[in-house]
Amino acid sequence: MSALTSTRPIERPAPVLSISNAAARPLAEVPRHDLGTFQELLLAAQARGRRVSALLGYPLGSPGDPGTGLLAVLAADRDATLELVRTELAGRAFPSLVPRCPELHLFERELAEQWGLVPEGHPWPRPVRFQPPRRAGAGAPPPIGVTSFYAIQGGEVHEVAVGPVHAGVIEPGHFRFQCYGENVIHLEISLGYQHRGVERALAGGPAPRSIHYAETVAGDTTIGHATAYCQVVEALAETPVPARAHTLRAIAAELERIANHVGDLGALAGDIGFLPTASFCGRLRGDYLNLTAELCGSRFGRGLLRPGGTRFDVAAPQAAELATRLERAVRETEEAVQLLWSTASVQSRFEETGKLDRSVAEALGVVGVAARASGLHRDVRTTHPYGLYRFAHIPLSAMPSGDVFARAFVRYMEIRRSAELVRRELALLPAGGTRAPVGALLPEHVSVSLVEGWRGELCHVALTDAAGRFATYKIVDPSFHNWTALAMALRGQQISDFPLCNKSFNLSYCGHDL
Repeated sequence: MSALTSTRPIERPAPVLSISNAAARPLAEVPRHDLGTFQELLLAAQARGRRVSALLGYPLGSPGDPGTGLLAVLAADRDATLELVRTELAGRAFPSLVPRCPELHLFERELAEQWGLVPEGHPWPRPVRFQPPRRAGAGAPPPIGVTSFYAIQGGEVHEVAVGPVHAGVIEPGHFRFQCYGENVIHLEISLGYQHRGVERALAGGPAPRSIHYAETVAGDTTIGHATAYCQVVEALAETPVPARAHTLRAIAAELERIANHVGDLGALAGDIGFLPTASFCGRLRGDYLNLTAELCGSRFGRGLLRPGGTRFDVAAPQAAELATRLERAVRETEEAVQLLWSTASVQSRFEETGKLDRSVAEALGVVGVAARASGLHRDVRTTHPYGLYRFAHIPLSAMPSGDVFARAFVRYMEIRRSAELVRRELALLPAGGTRAPVGALLPEHVSVSLVEGWRGELCHVALTDAAGRFATYKIVDPSFHNWTALAMALRGQQISDFPLCNKSFNLSYCGHDL
């Protein structure tokens, strides 16, 4: 058969670049499309079983160059892969996709704020963090908190504004309720009071302070964000991490998860005045934090992780002591939490309160506990395994009802399963060292690292320049995805249910504000 009549299929370039979690590839390998094709790929992502883990901008040239690159990270959970695709904007305006793809609403607002872009047709283009733009000539941001708010007209509709200053020791955030009597019609959440410029500080790294910035993105997720950062550096430096270090990282991550889940169950009990569980869990959270302190001297895990592995090791007698103390804490936790499940008045307050339907959670790109409590099977440890989780399976904990009860019970199931993993791995610590040397980073590469923090998916993305330094560093905390879900869960609820609903999500202000 001649070449003219060959039936051999024509090879076409892939529309996206598929990579595994915690991997690095040359940026030039990421397919670059015109804006229209790029947006069509984003719109088709959900239909193809993908979701948007990150959408970020990066400069194409000098600081005065108006060109902006856009890079999308799509998570293919069923395939355990990530898909990268990019485009370039010569101007500033682009058509908003939010009316057709709601999970992009905060990403587009962030692009407008950081790079002076204009998402034309965005239904509510308010500031995200009130931060100064990164693009020269994009203008100055408004003062923090000074913006327009959605208002509902009507003689019997009233508005309740809460914060940003709250009673007690709590971070700042502003909540504005539109109510008809006690019924919440709409809740608008305005943040940005905690903005610290972490992403800008990481640009130009890695530097000695970079790991400390990563550890403090959200203080209660020190291990989670430090793991994500380390995986980015290790991928870009082509550094294999020792098996013992992977195990120690997982032990620390699960202790972090347990401590926060136990604290949240106690706080939920406190919000409804159920003092036995509230008191017990408040103490027990400290016991779990003290186990982390035994690993590295810090109750929050500061200083434990470094690129290449861990700074500290655990000797056999110390591992045995940790296991004994963990067993005692888990037993006492079980007794305290069973009081919740066996008390009818508790269940009547938890059930049917603050419901987040699965369809809404999916449309908004919700992750973590909130997603799993609405029936979505989203857990990076199982869908995009990394480190120890590539070899040590941990069952996914999910509930279908999407209410406060579901978010509380998912936490309870994860406490039990995380404790089992820690117990098992303390007894099976592999031999060998805990840290490998890390060399220079690959130039002009991109790396994506997903980690399942205790709230949900953490996404770190790094682009390196020709010298192998961070040209752009992007962080997406689970709270960035989930704050809007809290607002949706309040619709149709009593305004007095807000503290309970808020605690059932327990999102981070500083993790959102960076």
